[in-house]
Amino acid sequence: MSTIRDVAKLAQVSTATVSRVLNNDSTYKMTDETREKVWQAVTKLNYKTSSTGKIKSKKVEIESIKSDIKIGCVLSVTEKKYNDPYFMSILNGIESRLIEKGYEISFIKTGPELEDKKKLFTTFSESVSGLILMVPLSDESYEFIKNQVPYIVGIDTKRGDIDNVAYDHYNVSTMAVQHLIEKGHKNIGYIGGGGPTKNIKESQRYKGYYSTIHSAGLNVKPEWVIDCSWDEDICIEKMNHLIKTNNYPTAFFAASDLMAMAALSSLYDNDISVPDNVAVIGLSNIEVSKYSNPPLTTIEIPTKEIGMVAVDLLLARMNGDNLLPKKVILPTCLIKRSST
Repeated sequence: MSTIRDVAKLAQVSTATVSRVLNNDSTYKMTDETREKVWQAVTKLNYKTSSTGKIKSKKVEIESIKSDIKIGCVLSVTEKKYNDPYFMSILNGIESRLIEKGYEISFIKTGPELEDKKKLFTTFSESVSGLILMVPLSDESYEFIKNQVPYIVGIDTKRGDIDNVAYDHYNVSTMAVQHLIEKGHKNIGYIGGGGPTKNIKESQRYKGYYSTIHSAGLNVKPEWVIDCSWDEDICIEKMNHLIKTNNYPTAFFAASDLMAMAALSSLYDNDISVPDNVAVIGLSNIEVSKYSNPPLTTIEIPTKEIGMVAVDLLLARMNGDNLLPKKVILPTCLIKRSST
């Protein structure tokens, strides 16, 4: 176990300086560079203050010590922060399941927040019993958390060393594009964004779209692939630009209901009838999608159930399940409405 002297040695500062940084002591001035060096050393060494101790990976008698159980959640967020209904529905499933089992969420942090090393350390400076992770995080931050928290369950994180709950991104794209093809469309565009790499073409949803188009003997035109970085305003701006070229497809698959509704807004503002001139299908079936104009055809993702299953996996681990990491894929289904 690392000591404060180890941190000081790695950061090339005194132990007193390390102590001041950890305790947020502003009595003595120091540069931001010095603080950053200390936090980097703390993270790299997985340093913990002596007042805290790591929970051992042994069976927890949950019923008798529920009040001592601290469960956190790391939320994936878009540019709209906490307003994304997709992630809010997953969070609702997590909270409702925990309450049902006699627990509650002790804290909620976002991925970007935990990339700040100071916030990362302070969040996990006290013992955390279990964590539900909605975002993969950087390798450095993830490894730090993994060394502090004995039980972690991921939601679509692609981390192979922990349990994960997800849906089949590739398959839902195939389902959506196939629906448009069956409706007679041969010119089909794609709206979405990249994952952690920010490269849209590395997204499984894009790959499903691309593969299904080519399997049908159709072509993917680069100008019909709109990378909006999951931002509705950017989506509308790029849709407006494409429409002005008068070279747009007869249908779009939007890899998120929010992006689909942004596309509908652009089409409406440009006097393009949906679905008579252009059809649109979304993904997730958020609550408001059935109230869009016209009501949005979409692929339903069981978001609340994703959160509930994640809780069940976490509590099972805390109660002694030591089998190999599981990957649970939940089913999806096509919801046909007026936009196609």
